[in-house]
Amino acid sequence: MSISTHVLDTMRGSPAAGLAVRLKRHEPDGDWKEVADAVTDADGRVPELTEEELEAGEYRLEFDTRPYFERSGLSAFYPAVTVIFSFDGGHLHVPLLLSAYGFTTYKGT
Repeated sequence: MSISTHVLDTMRGSPAAGLAVRLKRHEPDGDWKEVADAVTDADGRVPELTEEELEAGEYRLEFDTRPYFERSGLSAFYPAVTVIFSFDGGHLHVPLLLSAYGFTTYKGT
């Protein structure tokens, strides 16, 4: 049971390398517990956010986009992108298509 992500910069048509990503799990008490953090590789990927066995439940990915855009000389209209989703087990891939003024995500394979 694992979660991966891939961030593509659709404005440049290239991977978003060096972008910090955090994975958090929604706890029964309503808090969000950090499970893992990582940085996208040269291909914009985090192949596995954690080696820890993940339980089914509600999770969120937090993408720290401000530093990524600032390195490119752009101000960040979206300084962070948060994606909340349900995880039922197995392997889940959550891609993020990112530009300076928009983003899209979807359930990948």
